[in-house]
Amino acid sequence: MDRNGVTEGEFEERGMNKCAEQVSHLALDIGGSLIKMVYFCGENSGSEHQQGILSSKESCGLSNGNTNCSVLGGKLHFRKFETSKINECLEFMSSKQFHRNGEDCHGASVSEKNIIKATGGGAFKFADLFKEKLGMTLDKVDEMNSLVAGANFLLKAASHEAYTYMDGQKEYVQIDQNDLYPYLLVNIGSGVSMIKVDGDGKFERVSGTSVGGGTFWGLGKLLTKCKSFDELLELSYSGNNRVIDMLVGDIYGGMDYSKIGLSSTAIASSFGKAVSEDKDLEEYKPEDVARSLLRMISNNIGQIAYLNALRFGLKRIFFGGFFIRGHAYTMDTISVAVNFCCCNAARSSVVREVFIVSHECTSCRSNHYCFS
Repeated sequence: MDRNGVTEGEFEERGMNKCAEQVSHLALDIGGSLIKMVYFCGENSGSEHQQGILSSKESCGLSNGNTNCSVLGGKLHFRKFETSKINECLEFMSSKQFHRNGEDCHGASVSEKNIIKATGGGAFKFADLFKEKLGMTLDKVDEMNSLVAGANFLLKAASHEAYTYMDGQKEYVQIDQNDLYPYLLVNIGSGVSMIKVDGDGKFERVSGTSVGGGTFWGLGKLLTKCKSFDELLELSYSGNNRVIDMLVGDIYGGMDYSKIGLSSTAIASSFGKAVSEDKDLEEYKPEDVARSLLRMISNNIGQIAYLNALRFGLKRIFFGGFFIRGHAYTMDTISVAVNFCCCNAARSSVVREVFIVSHECTSCRSNHYCFS
């Protein structure tokens, strides 16, 4: 994404250089496909609480509902790395001296300062590597607990964190904290987890699917030769899935199947046209393949989410995870999928609200959150 001629990577790098000395909190989510890093930059570099990376034993600003913690002004920044290229993450952390930021802080030894919060399966898989390369100990936090606590916190603390998305229109909504629960949280990572959230610390994973972001990336890499997740998403924007997907109109001679509520443009079979065409993969445009793949996976996730909301009588669904991350077509497809199910339900649907949990600051639309 371009911000006045500055690429996202350059924008993020400038932000890092500007606040490197003020980083006070650092945490990692090491997933199967991507490593997500978040770090907090305080506004006043001279503040005792804002020098160095605080250990898990120390007071934390931006706490999940803990009113005893101080609230710091500043920004939460986000950065990602491919898990298969974890050395790039380690090199970045080393270059910014994250592993040395706590050495001059009071009240704890260097070894205590080099403890950082980490979640995801990689927190276990790569613990020894972080210790060997950076001298950092990963304080492992349960993945589902982190996910739900983070979602609850952002929905309560970050103004207009959630928004609806339909027909290219994003509408931010202020969630009534007294009417937040229960809701269905759909986290789309390499795979997909669907969690029924009943309150702070009260949740249950009720469903999921192995067809998620990792599926999109893995199949897309095989079919299009794209080298990165973002490259594949960018490619899909210019594609036309109707070249590959079999539509209802293709079966009914361009007509709707109105008796059961299917329009001629509804997808009858993802990738279905490839069955009847005598073409090799190389004869299809990569962008059309990427678009069809994205549509197939997004529709599947949206439908399963709707069915689980219906199953538990939930009126509100929140979609989050790196698969979405502000990508217009992905958001629109998921929203359309849920609304399609609602409109075609055999009985009245309980689902009333479908939200996206954003990864951008409301005020400046960049890849961080602002707190003051």
